[in-house]
Amino acid sequence: MREPGGLPVQAWQAPPQWQSIDLLSDVHLHPGMPRTFDAWRTHMRDTPADAVVILGDLFEVWVGDDACHEPFEQACCDVLRAASAHRMVAFMPGNRDFLVGDGMLRDCGVHRLSDPTRLEAWNKSWLLTHGDALCLADLDYQRFRREVRSPEWQQRFLSMPLSMRQQQARAMRDASAAHQANQGPSNWADVDLPAASAWLIAAEADAMVHGHTHRPGASALPCGRIRQVLSDWDLDGSHARADVLRLTPAGCHRIDLVAP
Repeated sequence: MREPGGLPVQAWQAPPQWQSIDLLSDVHLHPGMPRTFDAWRTHMRDTPADAVVILGDLFEVWVGDDACHEPFEQACCDVLRAASAHRMVAFMPGNRDFLVGDGMLRDCGVHRLSDPTRLEAWNKSWLLTHGDALCLADLDYQRFRREVRSPEWQQRFLSMPLSMRQQQARAMRDASAAHQANQGPSNWADVDLPAASAWLIAAEADAMVHGHTHRPGASALPCGRIRQVLSDWDLDGSHARADVLRLTPAGCHRIDLVAP
């Protein structure tokens, strides 16, 4: 198995006795979105899946593991801890929560996945990624991504007092929201399809699953293989949305958590 674009691929083999795996992303948990939090907590508690895999942006923002003692963040960690006592919970960092540390995940019983990860289950393989690394046309974001993923930037940021990091995160979130509002959803960056195909071929995977773009659905890639795009979650706004992609031995299907 070659490395897609020079990136190392983590291989993950699901136990043969598992019957289902839930994939979700872009929940964007935030104190100002209580209905979204409640829906996520309910699903993590009640899903029959053997594993829940979170492909990034579980949190609207994560400024460091010392935030775990804040009331809302502590409530989120309590949900993860309770869920991991009954099923495997795995997490892949996204562009909003790449600062989630090993200490927080270990304390919550959550397994870290690298981006990308090749999941093998029931004689099929899925290449899992958050998706932002493939949005190559967004040059400004790719420069920003390289900067904030560097150890030097993260060390400087995490050395700041928690209150200062929270203030900076709010400013960055507000700027991002304003930028998206000015563009409109139809102009948001999508993954580069030839690059996604190259990743799939190099990883020798049957299909790709990603989030980040907030454009849920299934489509064919130039290589002839399928990509499944996960939904973002928002049950507090005017257009409620939240779905989960469930993998089973029979294939995959979407579960709409908004539909009655």
